[in-house]
Amino acid sequence: MTVLLAAIVLFALTLLAAGLLGIAKEKFRVDEDPRIGQVQEVLPSANCGGCGFAGCADFAKAVVEQRAKCDGCPVGGSDVASKIAAILGIEVVATAPLRPVIHCGAKTTDKLGVVPYEGVESCVEANVVGVTQACIYGCLGYGDCCRACTFDALHMVEGKPVVDYDKCTGCGACAKACPRDLIELIPFKQERMLVVACANREPAKAVKAVCKVGCIGCKMCQRLAPDVFEVPGNVARINYEKYDGQHNEAIAKVLEKCPAEVLIYFGKPTADTAAASPPAEVAAAR
Repeated sequence: MTVLLAAIVLFALTLLAAGLLGIAKEKFRVDEDPRIGQVQEVLPSANCGGCGFAGCADFAKAVVEQRAKCDGCPVGGSDVASKIAAILGIEVVATAPLRPVIHCGAKTTDKLGVVPYEGVESCVEANVVGVTQACIYGCLGYGDCCRACTFDALHMVEGKPVVDYDKCTGCGACAKACPRDLIELIPFKQERMLVVACANREPAKAVKAVCKVGCIGCKMCQRLAPDVFEVPGNVARINYEKYDGQHNEAIAKVLEKCPAEVLIYFGKPTADTAAASPPAEVAAAR
């Protein structure tokens, strides 16, 4: 009799708990915006993190909640951005896709003062050791960026990474993997963009002592095209907010006069940039 009574009480408590849970579920239910699922469906499901969120689902929620822009998916590009904008009922402003460029153009044969290294073949590890090459700003050449790319868009060629822009999605994984911050995502306003392939901020004499192709900070580019070039800390930089990627007279003059020949076109070859760029630079940028 005691066992039966205990069973009845337990059963009653179970029913009561189930009822309370059901009431709580209805009372505290948060209806998910159906647009979140719709946005997630049009995303490429790469879950690469290039948007700045944990994955596509997280990004979809952020877009609907207006915490992210509809063109924030680098893999999907303008096509996905347009679909998201249609779902949200907003107008999307066309922007140039972000793609990686490398601020080091030195091949293995261009690097001076290279020290034999027998440690772990990783840029992160070699950067910690800090004695593998004389240039403390240049590419270490162990391919961490290539291994980080899930789209097989980077490969090491003659000691430096080369981007396959047909495969690149602009996810930014390569930039995050570089311990020396040599990879930058820039807006590709044209199929091909000019880049200063050097990051060495030392004076000219010190640069020449460690590399055959380093920027010497002469400021020639800044004098010839002041709207596009600036030279902070002895190394030239391009202002990509002002540089539209067009090959004009000023850019032609800079390419002609640059004593270090450190300017390289990155991206897909076009007729005007190929004609304006020396053969070595065209090969290096592919």
